[in-house]
Amino acid sequence: MNTTTPRRSVLYVPASNPRAIEKVRSLPCDVIVFDLEDAVAPAMKAQARENLIAAFATQPFAAHETVIRVNALGTAEFDADLRAAATCRADAVLLPKVDTGADLEAFAAAVGKLVDGPAPRLWAMMETACAIHHVDDILRAGKDSRVSLACLVVGTNDIAKETGVYPGDNRIYLVPWLMSIVLAAKRYGIEVLDGVWNDFGDRAGFDSEALQSVRMGFDGKTLIHPSQVEPANRAFTPSDAAIADARAIVAAFARREHEAAGVINLDGRMVERLHLEQATRLLTKLDAIQTRSQQLPG
Repeated sequence: MNTTTPRRSVLYVPASNPRAIEKVRSLPCDVIVFDLEDAVAPAMKAQARENLIAAFATQPFAAHETVIRVNALGTAEFDADLRAAATCRADAVLLPKVDTGADLEAFAAAVGKLVDGPAPRLWAMMETACAIHHVDDILRAGKDSRVSLACLVVGTNDIAKETGVYPGDNRIYLVPWLMSIVLAAKRYGIEVLDGVWNDFGDRAGFDSEALQSVRMGFDGKTLIHPSQVEPANRAFTPSDAAIADARAIVAAFARREHEAAGVINLDGRMVERLHLEQATRLLTKLDAIQTRSQQLPG
């Protein structure tokens, strides 16, 4: 699993809005998803692609990981979107409406036909009932080197729309499906991002859902408004207490008398090697976050 590229805050930006494209350069989000799909009206699709090509050519987005959400396979816009993403040399392409592993294979075939040079990494939207049902099939296909699947992105709005499941009440009715996606992603070593919080004026609601995301094991949260960036970064950054505990565990196992120990007594509690592994991962994640923070504006 990727531990060197933080994806705490993943902000959607409409590619049809040049001012938003320029503004996002100054925001401390880890990832920018330039949207050519849902956020762009049909009549603006071609202009949106031109906006992105011009923006990347003028000044690369070196401080951020960049992803371009294309229109779905089989749509009239897909080929042009994929060529635009390749021209921009974005870090990844986000493919919507993924239903099965066959969609990832079809994407890889399209890349081979339409893109000269290295293939972009793939992010896949999990936003349909079919995708949830076939999550293992999707992740297995993502292990193919031609596909290069790097991340799953949950689309909670579309899941709720398709299924009619009520998305409120702390997402109680969605949680079983969300956890099934998280579990599968962890099993295959693929990062997974939570869906958006729609009411960007409700800061308390966002904070509550972000905390839920962290506790569920998501690697970050997708966002629809710049005001959500800082709270997302805060939620997905290890706390001071967790950092101190991780450092204490690593230091304890580094002592000569504990070199061969499987379990030790640390301040009156049992600590096993599995806790050492967890502590090491947390500190590696912290190092990556600190490196990213030094690169980001603000």
